Amino acid sequence: MKCARCLLQLQTLRQGGRSVRAAAQYCAGLQSASSSQTSVLHNSQQQVLRRFHGSPVREKTPPVEFFKVEEKKKDHSLVTRDGLFEQIPEDAKSKATFNKVVDIFIKNDIRRRGHVEFIYAALRQMPEFGVQRDLAIYNKLLDVFPKEVFVPRNFIQRMFNHYPRQQECGVQLLEQMENYGVLPNVETKVLLIQIFGEKSHPVRKYQRIMYWFPRFKNVNPFPVPHELPEDPVDLARFSLNRIANDWDAEITVYQLPCTDITESGEEITQPHIVGIQSPAQKELLSKHNPDRAVFVEGPFPLWLRKKCVYYYILRADPVPAEEKVEEPYDPERCFDYPLQLDLDLDRDYGDLEDFDVEELDEGPVYAMCMSGQGDQSTLNQWISGLQQTNPILGQVPTLFRLEAGPRELQAAEDKGPKKKQREEQETSREERRSEEEGEVMEEEEPRRRRSH
Repeated sequence: MKCARCLLQLQTLRQGGRSVRAAAQYCAGLQSASSSQTSVLHNSQQQVLRRFHGSPVREKTPPVEFFKVEEKKKDHSLVTRDGLFEQIPEDAKSKATFNKVVDIFIKNDIRRRGHVEFIYAALRQMPEFGVQRDLAIYNKLLDVFPKEVFVPRNFIQRMFNHYPRQQECGVQLLEQMENYGVLPNVETKVLLIQIFGEKSHPVRKYQRIMYWFPRFKNVNPFPVPHELPEDPVDLARFSLNRIANDWDAEITVYQLPCTDITESGEEITQPHIVGIQSPAQKELLSKHNPDRAVFVEGPFPLWLRKKCVYYYILRADPVPAEEKVEEPYDPERCFDYPLQLDLDLDRDYGDLEDFDVEELDEGPVYAMCMSGQGDQSTLNQWISGLQQTNPILGQVPTLFRLEAGPRELQAAEDKGPKKKQREEQETSREERRSEEEGEVMEEEEPRRRRSH
């Protein structure tokens, strides 16, 4: 454009009668002025580019100091996410310390950078702090999310799962609440709407929980408390009541746990023995044939939440068919729920009368117990305690069918001077079992001969 202007000016000068020399001088002055302006502009552009943009060589090979700063920032962010929970000692882990950790993370950075990683770390550490069933803690973790940042602005963002990583984190938090039986409240809903919007996945998860949770929360007629009793006697009482499921059953504590010191200085620990028996079981045991043996069997596991306890039963073999006596039905035994119905209903030709029903008689169970040790000497004390209320046990032979329980396995792994004594006791138990089995076989042989 500047060259065209110069040509036009030369033409006008020629037409006006000016000399060529003056025109040349004028053009040279114009070119020098234009070159000075372009150089100034070029220098100013270079200065601006140097200020706001880096060269491509500098982008490919950044200096070492930049890497060091980035590594320091990265390490610092990792410490704020996971290290705050790990630095707290085991004795100081509580709800107050958990709240302090969350407050420290919120105050460190206004932008809440790394909040997703922090929330995942907090969810993992909640059982150790004992706050896994606290609704206020879950609402406080939801408050860590930045507000009105992940809300979709149009239907396209809503359709393509706007900010999926943050939404998955919110759904994971609600799933942990569901697993621990924590019901959300209105504050939880308000926080979810402020963070993710009304049509987001976490809000839909909240709606499903609020629909199904009230319906299934109290479905179990035999609920187990979240905090089980630590006393073994109280835990045994609760477990036996749950197994028996009989309001008339009586629980008896035959022995409390205690420690005695002998004359030689050895400590002897006496385990607890807790038993349960109902009046119906006492009546069945009183009618038991004294010629037939009863058996002590176990241990059988029972899971309560994350804790496993073991119990033992006193049972007998099923009564043979030829010895069964059918008692007449008492219509006045129960007026609310009749035990027998005599209905004369018209049957259709399509009704099948030859369907198979397998009746399995496992034998009566006379009593149950729980003890700290599952050896024969401890269970003998239980049988001797039962004999006071069931005198027929003094006439009935009692056989022990005990399996290798967890207590015996732990004792077998121990090493020390008492190992020989334990081995001798085990050999004596095996000899007694073999002798008892021989006696049972001798009793069964004449019965077989009679049957033949």
